[in-house]
Amino acid sequence: MKIKKLLVLLAFFMLGTLISFGHVQAASDNYLNQVKQKGTLVVGTSADYPPYEFTVKTSGKTDYVGLDIDIAKKFAKDLGVKLEVKNMDFDSLLVALETHKVDMVIAGMNPTPERKKSVDFSNIYYRGNQYMLINKKDAAKYKNIHSFKGATIGAQTGSLQYQLVKDQMKGNSIKGLAKLNDLVIALQSGKVNAVAMEEATAKAFAENNSSLKVINPKFDVDSTQTGSAIGFPKGATSLVNAANKTISQIKKQNLINKEYIPEAGKYMTSNSKKSTMLNYWTYFAKGIEYTLLITAVSVFFGFLLGTIFALMRLSRVKIFHLIAVCYIEFVRGTPLMVQVMFVYFGIGAIIQSLPALVAGIIAVSLNSGAYVAEIIRSGIQSIPVGQTEAARSLGMSQRETYRFVVIPQALKNIWPALGNEFITLIKESSIVSIIGVGDLMYQMQLVQAATYKGVLPIFVAMVLYFIMTFGLSNVLGHFERKMKHA
Repeated sequence: MKIKKLLVLLAFFMLGTLISFGHVQAASDNYLNQVKQKGTLVVGTSADYPPYEFTVKTSGKTDYVGLDIDIAKKFAKDLGVKLEVKNMDFDSLLVALETHKVDMVIAGMNPTPERKKSVDFSNIYYRGNQYMLINKKDAAKYKNIHSFKGATIGAQTGSLQYQLVKDQMKGNSIKGLAKLNDLVIALQSGKVNAVAMEEATAKAFAENNSSLKVINPKFDVDSTQTGSAIGFPKGATSLVNAANKTISQIKKQNLINKEYIPEAGKYMTSNSKKSTMLNYWTYFAKGIEYTLLITAVSVFFGFLLGTIFALMRLSRVKIFHLIAVCYIEFVRGTPLMVQVMFVYFGIGAIIQSLPALVAGIIAVSLNSGAYVAEIIRSGIQSIPVGQTEAARSLGMSQRETYRFVVIPQALKNIWPALGNEFITLIKESSIVSIIGVGDLMYQMQLVQAATYKGVLPIFVAMVLYFIMTFGLSNVLGHFERKMKHA
């Protein structure tokens, strides 16, 4: 009961800390001055939404382009600061905004009444209709929302399109995913019958894939909810006003239609011509680099934490034992994805300078430490008590007994389980992509967005993950054989 109470108190403490921090931040509007003082405008986006925002390969590097990025660049220029783009899942953007990981969000976002409760929006900078993307072979079958009776409709989680399908197509099943690329894959593989998206984006996908077609399903849309706007933290009136000045200039000069959309179209055409996986090998190479870095660091700290907490759990000192049990049970009882998001958005709200990569490593290391602790504890307890007693009877201290008798045998016994945990870390590190860490999964999604191909980048990533895990498995197997021989 004491452990349960301690865990509950810990959870409430974390929640209370975040809430109080939010109240302090909202107390005064100093947002514009803060951006100018640090000299950087941090923008959150989801770069899988052409022509609004997507990625291109320039001299082997990833660049973010699209009309939203051009608007953000002009806004940063008007403020006299540099632009920093953070790419993440669409449904993580508002969390990043509320926890002040980004200064603003621009991702073709519609200012719905629900969002306005927690976010301040600029004026509308671009307005488009709500369309559907279907397979060309179904063109005669689907004409409007009424012809989709019994069909499964895909939409991006948290988007206006998701809400429209939910409200106006009640006889249909709805499948929500975070990435539009995944929805297009689901469409092509027959998992969904159509994908609801904004007009310009639907046309971009159809123009770059001959098997797809765009239709206007005639959604009944409230004009006050349509159009794209920039999202800011609640109470950031100074930034909103500054953004509205930039938007006013853009509209006055008609820059979106004259410059931004045509330029995005050129990038999209260039991407479709360079759609082979070999052209994007640098993306995958960078992803492997980050994946191995995260895994290596997490293995080191995970093993270190695991050893400490295993010994604490076996300790006769009650406070050490209690702390170890609470840590192990709490970490093992919550999903890694939640832990990653909490470290980055929760603790990161207090430590604003916490990079996504560091947050990902911390979360994965803490998670691994809990499992490694239990593996080590079971290994230590597997050693017969008689060996410990024999060592002590020979005059060895408790520390010497553990060092020379217990630990070496325990390590030999648990090596296969430890190896399995290390191999699992390579795969579990893919979860950090949700906060914008450039691991292999994240890079795969960039390739999907750039090439308009869904399955092939997944296959390449799958092969690369297998090569890494199979290679590590053989290395660990080599050491296991040496231990058996010894």
